[in-house]
Amino acid sequence: MSHLFSRPPAALADHAADQLAFIRDTMVRAGRFTAVSGTGMIGAGVIGVVAALLSALTASPASWLAVWLVAAATAVALAVTLMARKAQRSGQSLRAGPARTFALAFVPPLVAGALLTVAFVAEGAWHRLPGMWLVCYGAGVVSGGAFSVRAVPLFGVILVTLGAVALFAPTASHVWLLGAGFGGAHLVFGYIVARYHGG
Repeated sequence: MSHLFSRPPAALADHAADQLAFIRDTMVRAGRFTAVSGTGMIGAGVIGVVAALLSALTASPASWLAVWLVAAATAVALAVTLMARKAQRSGQSLRAGPARTFALAFVPPLVAGALLTVAFVAEGAWHRLPGMWLVCYGAGVVSGGAFSVRAVPLFGVILVTLGAVALFAPTASHVWLLGAGFGGAHLVFGYIVARYHGG
């Protein structure tokens, strides 16, 4: 105990500040979902680029929709599989803690997008789908990304921006905007996450 009292008050204050900073940093890291897979995002980006190219060649709205639905299902399956592997490597659970918080923020906008897809298709409002998909997915990425690494919410903001453009842009531009969002943006941010955030 005597060595504590031998320290000057300023040194004690600095030591206490360092300890508080360490505790705060540890709590922030513990509350972050870091199992988002950059490799999975890159794979989803490749699927998005292929889907954009194939959808540009389709002859009917139904076949166009089928291309994107198959692409979405494939990309989700790939991303979830690689996310689970990354979580396992880092010892992070996908059923509790930060992962659960991430999912509760990420999933509702996707459910909203699915419901709006059904409604828009029923009304024949095909031209509304690209913008709505990008905005809803981007909103999910932003809200879920608030509990992940910084690159993730920024990625979501870019998706929302592309979606906002698509809602008011000519239909001919939709394939390029979808390709940019579901393809190019995934590739860029997937690389960032893989390179700087553990794969």
